[in-house]
Amino acid sequence: MTESMSRIHPLLAQRRAGVLLHPTSLPGSGPVGRLGAAAEAWIDGLAESGFTLWQTLPLCPPDSLGSPYQSCSVFAGDERLVDPERLPGLTGEPVVDSGLTPAQWDAVHHALMADGHLHARFEAFCAAERHWLEDFALYQAIKAREGAPWHAWPEPLRDRDAVALEQAASELAASMVRTRTAQFFFDAQWRALRQRAHERGVLLFGDLPIFVAHDSADVWAHRALFHLDDAGQMTQVAGVPPDYFSADGQLWNMPHYRWDVLAAQGYRWWIDRMRRQGAWFDLIRIDHFRGFESAWAVPAGAPNAIHGTWQPAAGAALFAAIESVLGPQALVAEDLGLITPEVDGLRLALGMPGMRVLQFAFDSDAQNPHLPHNFEPLTVVYPGTHDNPTLCGWWCTLPQARQDEIRDYL
Repeated sequence: MTESMSRIHPLLAQRRAGVLLHPTSLPGSGPVGRLGAAAEAWIDGLAESGFTLWQTLPLCPPDSLGSPYQSCSVFAGDERLVDPERLPGLTGEPVVDSGLTPAQWDAVHHALMADGHLHARFEAFCAAERHWLEDFALYQAIKAREGAPWHAWPEPLRDRDAVALEQAASELAASMVRTRTAQFFFDAQWRALRQRAHERGVLLFGDLPIFVAHDSADVWAHRALFHLDDAGQMTQVAGVPPDYFSADGQLWNMPHYRWDVLAAQGYRWWIDRMRRQGAWFDLIRIDHFRGFESAWAVPAGAPNAIHGTWQPAAGAALFAAIESVLGPQALVAEDLGLITPEVDGLRLALGMPGMRVLQFAFDSDAQNPHLPHNFEPLTVVYPGTHDNPTLCGWWCTLPQARQDEIRDYL
């Protein structure tokens, strides 16, 4: 057994099958699924079908376009997923499709405070998650009042002047209470689902984006960890260089990390982030894993990603720091795209499986790494990812000759 194989987490050492389904796709009366009866039925159906993994996309609040990869907080849960039928204080009240109204959250909080057991759990949750929850609740409240991203707020709030923050917290206390209440019930409902999944032999598989949105509570509260100027504007933008998908590359409009500052702090912010994910999931996919070896940095304001440079990242040191505090983690590397030997070496040294996608397998020759006969032992295989068509949709667009070739191969 090689050193990398000896590092494989026990949960990754057993062959498993699962399904990727984000909770927003669960059935229900609203525009997104919720963490109630439909989610429980989904887990039961997985178990009865012999699957032992349920994979989701990130559970954090999505941006205005619905993407959870550009979230206002990498620690928070999407409160739209909270099942209102399992909240106290809402009996018989209508619930709007986009989530509870402020008045409804006030009613929930009032009922929560009147229940001694729930109240104690709520206080314990707020204390345990204070390191991110207070910043997030204040960020949400100020942003709703100002109607602008944090880097366009009045300078004292933008720059987190202590007096200005204390005054804002006093003025916006009611809004902050609603956010804490929503996060408490999201966390409680998700943990209840995880317990049910474990009882049915199903593990939960999460998804952790490497970068965070510029307009987020995370960047506002931890500006020193990112490449920003004195006004909070990005000086470097994350992305990828030109490839066969895009001649101009991709600009993600997300700030780069100051890995030197993170290292000096013992990677504490990343450890906190991984601890939060570990409370929700058994396994975690690391999106854009190659960015931990080196990441494409483009000067802010550039029209495209052509003239960026590869900037070295934390590499194995980050994962060693996480493991030293949290213990071994069951991690899967999203290693699609242009991957160098250095990135492969880092993944293998960390004992992480990589990814293969069957929809990519049949468009070249027999050396295509996505063809099943080329799979390596440390591999997680998908028919497609969340960026691909459904398998049925993909199949129906193929010419007859290609379909015949695939049938012959299989």
